[in-house]
Amino acid sequence: MSVPHPIDPKTWKAELADFRQATDTFHAGGLAKAAYKGFSGYYGSYAQRDDAVSMLRLRMPAGRVNARRMAFVAGALRRHDIRRLHFTTCQTIQLHDLPPQALYEVMEGALDAGIAILGGGGDYPRNVMCSPLAGADPEEYFDVTPWAEAAGAYLLHFVHAEKMPRKLKVAFSSSPKNLPHATYRDLGFAARPDGAFDVYSAGGLGGNPRLGVKVAEAVAPDQILYYIKAMWLTFRTWGNYENRAKARTRYMQDALGGPEAYAAAYRDKLRQVYETEDLTLTGVTAPALTKTGTPDPALAADRRVLAQKQDGLYAVAWHPLGGMPDPAVFCAVSDALQQMEGAELRLTPDEGAWLVNLTAEEARRMLELTAGNTAASLFETSVACIGAATCQVGLRDSQALLADCVAAVRRAGLPDGALPQIHISGCPSSCGTHQTGAIGFRGAAKVIDGKPLPAFTLFVGGCEGQGREAMGRELGILRWEKIPEFLVALGRAVADAGQDYAAWYAADPAAIEAIAAEYLA
Repeated sequence: MSVPHPIDPKTWKAELADFRQATDTFHAGGLAKAAYKGFSGYYGSYAQRDDAVSMLRLRMPAGRVNARRMAFVAGALRRHDIRRLHFTTCQTIQLHDLPPQALYEVMEGALDAGIAILGGGGDYPRNVMCSPLAGADPEEYFDVTPWAEAAGAYLLHFVHAEKMPRKLKVAFSSSPKNLPHATYRDLGFAARPDGAFDVYSAGGLGGNPRLGVKVAEAVAPDQILYYIKAMWLTFRTWGNYENRAKARTRYMQDALGGPEAYAAAYRDKLRQVYETEDLTLTGVTAPALTKTGTPDPALAADRRVLAQKQDGLYAVAWHPLGGMPDPAVFCAVSDALQQMEGAELRLTPDEGAWLVNLTAEEARRMLELTAGNTAASLFETSVACIGAATCQVGLRDSQALLADCVAAVRRAGLPDGALPQIHISGCPSSCGTHQTGAIGFRGAAKVIDGKPLPAFTLFVGGCEGQGREAMGRELGILRWEKIPEFLVALGRAVADAGQDYAAWYAADPAAIEAIAAEYLA
């Protein structure tokens, strides 16, 4: 078959009437919060903790925010005076604090702009993830972007199909950096040097985290839809429809008797798909980029700049703290982007972004625009979910903890590299990917003198690199106010050793335990 015919999001506009009616009923007190949450997720929206306002999740296939998408988001920010937006770990953009009328207008406008929202929450295929520098990274095996986008277009057709037990996350990785975690998603395609994919299935973070099972090797890119359809069939057949806590694909590994038994069940569905359907892709090509530039060695030396594999073109890193960009900066970047041929924003799985396909002059402009709204060190690129101040199901305010930690580290004057990027999740759902970070924190409570106090569970030793994947090991619980102190003490120990954190930890993985022991509640 040819590239899946994309669903025109405008065709979904008629469904917004039902959403409007249910949302009005909810705000009038006629619909319970749990019932509304179960309904609204289909539309990519959830009520926030205070019930008065909502968030809206905008799908950005493969993490690509082209000039048109940027312009729409910037226009919505300006038109509705939106003060908070979030770059998520699944490479989407969330708009926050939307009152009902603004929410309705932004949803309708997004569909008009070709931005899909349906299936953005709930039990549906989610935004397809991709290596953020695919097509630009000099170290990648090949550009996986067109295959990720074809997968995303195909998966949208399942939004109205038979319902799965829970959500399905699909990712494409272009190199062993494995930034979108292709080897431990529900379904992941990891690029190989020979231009093919290895396929991994039934992995995931959260409760009972699992690395994916390798179900196929050396799969030709034009065959990926067979593997997606087989995943959908496997999930519908073996997924747990009775217990939502065990309804993610990773639980099927144990339910079917282990990784080998799971792989056999998956391959049986794959065989059925090959026998009954023609899903071979044709006509898929990498995006054409004819833009050229003049190399500038001085620019390439900037720590926020990457020289792309296209000679004379550059990518600029932009990582707002906690993935929360200043709306005014976002709008300024969008305005500038409109005048730059082929340039676009690529969302990263650690809540940052790259501005790609820039000439040297354009790169300098983007550096200038984002200078006051980006991380100043590796530690400041740390990841935090939106947090319990906003999220209905969150236990702790991840964003507030990150702000406390950044302030403490800045006051301590620690050198860049003394602390790694940390990952903070407000609850076990792992939206902050705490289990895959070198250091991770998960929202918790510590009872002292009969009183529950805000706390986080500490994880260390996580790794996302392909072939080196590891889930962090749990060390114990730290009270909230002790965490900034712990990180400063850790950073000082690393700096005193004359190493960066990665080298320090590799030399003695147990050393962090001795430091943490002084702060564990």
